[in-house]
Amino acid sequence: MQIYNNNSGRLEEMQEKGFLLEKDMQKLTENNLDSIFGLEFIATEFQLHNLRIDTLAFDNETNSFVIIEYKRGSSYSVIDQAMAYLSLMLNNKAEFVQELCRKRKKFIDTQNIDWSARRIIIIADSFNRHQKDCINFKNLPVELWELKNFGNNIITFNHLKPTSQLESIHIDNEQKKSSDIKPILTYNEEYHLSGKPHIISGLYKDIENFILDLDSNFDIEYKKFYIAFRINRKTFFDIEPYQNFLRLYINLKKGEFSESGFFEDVSNKGHYGNGDYAVKIHNMEQLMKIKLYLEEAYTIKKQILSQS
Repeated sequence: MQIYNNNSGRLEEMQEKGFLLEKDMQKLTENNLDSIFGLEFIATEFQLHNLRIDTLAFDNETNSFVIIEYKRGSSYSVIDQAMAYLSLMLNNKAEFVQELCRKRKKFIDTQNIDWSARRIIIIADSFNRHQKDCINFKNLPVELWELKNFGNNIITFNHLKPTSQLESIHIDNEQKKSSDIKPILTYNEEYHLSGKPHIISGLYKDIENFILDLDSNFDIEYKKFYIAFRINRKTFFDIEPYQNFLRLYINLKKGEFSESGFFEDVSNKGHYGNGDYAVKIHNMEQLMKIKLYLEEAYTIKKQILSQS
């Protein structure tokens, strides 16, 4: 990513200053976990057995732990480190949940955590070609982020996404017998729409295209129970595909959105999607009416985020 300084109409490319210490990268990230990644900070320098986790965080949307590691240079193995941390987490679930309980000062049952959605984030000033190729396995829960410092208070976080979809990494039978590690699941559009009637798949594609047309910055993230539409890690809409309908959530709090009773108030009901407004979509006629509300909700959400 090239960054330029506008000097009286003449663009001058800014040179990267870098970070002197990994600790500087860690402190900057931990202070901005929510705004950059949408994560809750749990602990720093969390040590368990012979491993030390730089940053332990929690994703409240997926109800899962996230481990963040920081690197300067590129002389390390992405796969080796990721698997070591995943193994540490899955074989010490109680200790991770205990740390979460300590941070929140309340009891949390280990069974309430979605261990299949755990992931590793590796933040570095740069990655080599081999490291970038490592994340092309379609079921590897590892994210690579480049963090760059250009001076003059200019910082960039760049998410390096897979360039292809290679085969899954499988756990052999002996390894499965010797531990309770479950296969790493891949959530994607096929996972959510497989086996659904054509009308449901068609409704989903229609509403997906409509949301993406609202703003080119929308990203789609496939979670275990729903499909999230997000901008800069902030969720605007969630969709749960079922056999006979789509359930759509608007991520606004009760009272922030005037929808004339068209949506259901789920503020006091348990649900997977984010937000206090939900609606079932059975057919195209319903969808056409809902699109007007989606555009309004998108505008309200943007205004709220700009003021926060």
